[in-house]
Amino acid sequence: MLVKNRKYIVVAGSIMSGLGKGIVTSSIGKLLQARGYKVIPIKFDGYLNVDCGTMNPFRHGEVFVLDDGTEVDMDFGTYERFLDISLTKTSSITGGKLFKTIIEKERKGEYLGRDVQFVPHLTDEIKGRVKAVGEESGADIILVEVGGTVGDLENGYFLEAMRQLNFEERGNLIFIQLTYIPSLSLGEQKTKPTQHATRVLQAMGIQPNIIMCREQEKLTADVKKKISLYCNIREEAVFDDPLVKTVYDLPLALEKQGLIDTICDELGIPKKEADLKNWKNIVGRIMSEHEKKANIAIVGKYTAVKDAYVSVKEAVIHAAAANNIGVEIGWVESTDLEIADNAKSILKDYDGIIVPGGYGARGIEGKIRAINHARESKLPYVGLCLGMQLMVIEYARNVCKLEGANSTEFDKKTAYPVIDLLPEQRKMEEMGATNRLGAYECKLKKGTEAYKAYGAETVHERHRHRWEVNPDFAAILEKGGLVISGVHPKSNIVEIVEWPDGFGIGTQPHIELKSRLENPAPVFVAFMKAVKERLK
Repeated sequence: MLVKNRKYIVVAGSIMSGLGKGIVTSSIGKLLQARGYKVIPIKFDGYLNVDCGTMNPFRHGEVFVLDDGTEVDMDFGTYERFLDISLTKTSSITGGKLFKTIIEKERKGEYLGRDVQFVPHLTDEIKGRVKAVGEESGADIILVEVGGTVGDLENGYFLEAMRQLNFEERGNLIFIQLTYIPSLSLGEQKTKPTQHATRVLQAMGIQPNIIMCREQEKLTADVKKKISLYCNIREEAVFDDPLVKTVYDLPLALEKQGLIDTICDELGIPKKEADLKNWKNIVGRIMSEHEKKANIAIVGKYTAVKDAYVSVKEAVIHAAAANNIGVEIGWVESTDLEIADNAKSILKDYDGIIVPGGYGARGIEGKIRAINHARESKLPYVGLCLGMQLMVIEYARNVCKLEGANSTEFDKKTAYPVIDLLPEQRKMEEMGATNRLGAYECKLKKGTEAYKAYGAETVHERHRHRWEVNPDFAAILEKGGLVISGVHPKSNIVEIVEWPDGFGIGTQPHIELKSRLENPAPVFVAFMKAVKERLK
């Protein structure tokens, strides 16, 4: 431990959702990490789902998967991308998990003689979980992001638990309130909503130590004074959460304002020099005005909600920075490609194509057309999970001449089920947490593009799928030229496939989930390198 007592930073949002608490929390963590402090994030989500696994991407955005197989909120991807650490299930607390545990304990008789209540039973459960994460990780500082907005019914009991923790850990916990300052006209910033939101917190027994403000223009000195006066907070503890060109620039913007010095003062921990040299270099490459940018198409079925593919987008950005190349991402709705002749006209100006994961039959043939266009045009291609399975289907149909080849997910009566349900999935009755989830080992074939990308014979990547390449067709596919470059050593599940010509890789695992700014996904780096070579 670098500090005498473990410290806690609780980040809560007020006025409205969507202000970017996850990015702010991650940025604070990065700046503390750059000073040598060991940090660990925790996220509370008030929904009564046990996890995110059964949520629709249109409603909730991406389902992020951890090494241990836990399906979590997309903010966990932000934490890992900023901090370059792998989190575990203990960092994810949901209303569903909490109530499930309380009911199970009550049924077992652990509360015999007591009426089970929010206080103290539920709040004690929350505090115990938060403290346990600190003990398990050995972190100096725990960052707790409270999902939702101050005043929401579903997070009130969690904020009460944090109020109690603050009382118990006096001097070791601070509250950061993220708020929004609207402007009715240019230069006229309104603080009244923030004043009211702060009073809601104060009525709960919580006084923010720091207030961070999202706004359309930089906070004026008068506005800072007004927030200070009416919110009972030092003027030096009011900060801008500015609009930035890339989210990875936010830690640098907050560093310039001296946010961490204020945090250190509030927590009573030593101020240290930050080592952000590598971070600054990479962010500089992202923000550079490159003479020519690569145009990458992400062909998906949830493109109306970009958050459904946030890890894919960020992995492309990381890999582009690693190759020192500019990138523009185009979002292509796969259903649009199903109209005759649309695929080639829509995709003709792209330098590379990515087909990400998903479930269900909608838009599948459009994705297959995109894959066919990439293979025949020799465009660099990456297929992720479903994108890999459709790559196999396209190859089986058009190269191996298995007419009507398909996945049993989409056509249970296909004559050539080149993609089939995993054997262990056939008896599943519950939908939650029953996919093949988490990190699994993959053995790579030497000399393949995948092996060159990783520079290793054994890798571990994260999975979330029910279907696999049907082993009965592996020999036929390989005879037709498809390269099976990675398999799970015990079950022999096909993990990675490649085209024999050009750069085309499909991965059953979601390799985008382990990509970090300072440690980008190897296959994405190889993909962007192939795109860069093509641009030359």
